This record gives sequence, C-alpha cells and structure tokens, in this order.
Amino acid sequence: MASSPPRVRPFLILAILLVVAGIGGGWWFESHREASAGAGTDDRALAATLSGAGIDARQRAAIEALVRSYILDHPEILPEAMDRLQARENQSRLAPMRGALETPFPGAVLGNPAGKITLVEFTDFACTYCRKSVEDVEALVRANPDLKVVVRELPIIAPESEPAARMGLAAAAQGKYAAFHKAMFAGPRPSAASIAAAAQAAGLDMAAAQAFGAKADVQKELERNLGMARQLGINGTPSWVIGEDLINGAVGPERLQQAIDAARKG
Repeated sequence: MASSPPRVRPFLILAILLVVAGIGGGWWFESHREASAGAGTDDRALAATLSGAGIDARQRAAIEALVRSYILDHPEILPEAMDRLQARENQSRLAPMRGALETPFPGAVLGNPAGKITLVEFTDFACTYCRKSVEDVEALVRANPDLKVVVRELPIIAPESEPAARMGLAAAAQGKYAAFHKAMFAGPRPSAASIAAAAQAAGLDMAAAQAFGAKADVQKELERNLGMARQLGINGTPSWVIGEDLINGAVGPERLQQAIDAARKG
C-alpha cells in the first residue's frame, strides 16, 4: 500500500496565501521559498526573512491577522494552494529523471509501445492493490489508444517478489511481458509454483527465462527502479507517474484518466 503524500508545512501555506490575498506577497514567497529550502526551517527563519524584508513585528502581526481572516472567509483556497505546491514539488523531482523514468526495460510495456502519452507504474507481483489495479490499467489502455504504460518492477513486499520480478523481465525479453503480467496477477500470490505456472501460461522458454533472470542486467534494472522510487519518495505499490502527477495507491481508473487527460493537454 502506498504512503500518503508529504504534509505541507504551515509556513508554506501562509506564503501561498499571502500571494493569493494580494498583499504584496509575490516577492516574499520567492525569497522565503529559497531561504526555507533546507530542512528544519521554522518560525525563527520566517521571522528573520520578514525582518530582512523590512517588515517589523507590528507589521507581521497585521499581515498574519489579515491572512487568518482571509483563510476563514475563503477556506476553499487551501486545497487548491496545496495541490499547486505539490505539483511544483513533483515537477522539481521528476524533471531531472524524466527520460530515464519513461524509458522502459525492453519489452516491459503495456498498451501502445509507441504511444505519445506515458503512464509509469511501479508494481510488485505480491501487491494486493496492484492486483486490483490490473483491470483499471486494461480499461485505460482500451480507452486511450495513444497510452504507453511503462511498468517498473519494484519487488519490495515479500521475499517471493524478486523472483517474480526477474521472471517478468525475462518475459519482457521474450516479447511476452503482457501475457506473464496478466497470468501472474490472475494466479495465487508469488511462489515458485505460481511463478512457473504464469511463465508456462505466457508461453515462455523456461530455460532461457531462468538464465536471463539471473543476468546482471536484470539486477541493475531492479536496483535502478528502487533508486528511482527512493528519489521520488515512493515506498509503496502501486505508484504512478504521468505528466506532472505522482500518484500513490490503487486510486481507480477515473483518477488515472484525469491525469492522462491533463498530460495530453500539457
């Protein structure tokens, strides 16, 4: 199960509301955002920033009172402000790794391999929520002919997750990833028996698959996926990346379709 998104710090919400309230906060937000980039920023840093901008304690109290009043009168802006902040944070994390993230392990793709819209899924064959999401992904592929689903194996749940992931990558090398993926999630939880059964159902050359799964390239791919997950703050499956959206959990096809539509417009 995926982790919840990070909590937005109160001073960051305050900074956003200063801008929204139109009280000359634009310059303040940018300067404070830079000053507060490091961990451990607190009220003293905020006070120092305001003081450095020529705002004394009396003026700060007046600003805080105005912001408090604005929040009470317009509480509906809080979710929008936090969503925008989360989108900015996602963009800063995703931008430097976009190319690597959206480049699949050869063959580990669902949907249209040449699709213009890319949905990245971090998955684990031992994940119950991933199992529930299989039908969602299939529905999205049917509804979006231009959708490419890059599957990144993230075997973190059980000891049997890794052998299943290795066999999945071996299936990808034989051009049968989709068949193995479906068979594996349709069967029992990962075990030596269920992995072998899914491989046979997908029509794999078992000897070649077992040899491929032991290759260094497969180990590097699993390590690469784990590194990407850590960089993105992902510690559960399924997790999804599309456009500027980083989505945790089995959120259903409607939420994922919204992200697909936003990425297509973008």
